[in-house]
Amino acid sequence: MSNPLARAKYINSVHSLRQLPPDDGREVVFAGRSNAGKSSALNALTNQKGLARVSKTPGRTQALNYFEVDPGRYLVDLPGYGYAKVPEAMREAWKGTINRYFNERASLAGLVVVMDIRHPLREYDLQMLDYAFARALPAHCLLAKADKLGRGEQARILAAVRKDLGDRATAQVFSADAKLGLDEARAVIAGWLEV
Repeated sequence: MSNPLARAKYINSVHSLRQLPPDDGREVVFAGRSNAGKSSALNALTNQKGLARVSKTPGRTQALNYFEVDPGRYLVDLPGYGYAKVPEAMREAWKGTINRYFNERASLAGLVVVMDIRHPLREYDLQMLDYAFARALPAHCLLAKADKLGRGEQARILAAVRKDLGDRATAQVFSADAKLGLDEARAVIAGWLEV
């Protein structure tokens, strides 16, 4: 199966909404706690080792990082939340930017929330899902680091998360390291981007 996301290339880090590309394409935004494996997920989904920077220090993403898949088709990496050791003023500035981004961005086609399967649906994850729900934006949860658990435990947690989510979002097990769930996630994202 060919991977349309493999064409992704880094184009810009946006620190202010004035720097956003024209609001006439399609964007899929990735959100997650700073230690959930968001950068690893982006790299695995695009089959590129160094597209999104993976750091041993959580919270390194401090802007909206744009990756272009096709003209007007973007993957957007949001700053990690909930764990990053950053000044409160910076955290509040991010929050305001992200609020406006979700409320005003017409190009938004879907939200991917990356969460550690061992700690799913934390408060910050639910807040991100609420942004999507408020806009009737489709959302998909990647229960990452699934290779840390056995299949039975993966299935039990997935069923519980799907029950909790109801019709607000879809969910799947995922592991960047073990290449688990890549095709399923790519299909969702490519569908939203229409690539």
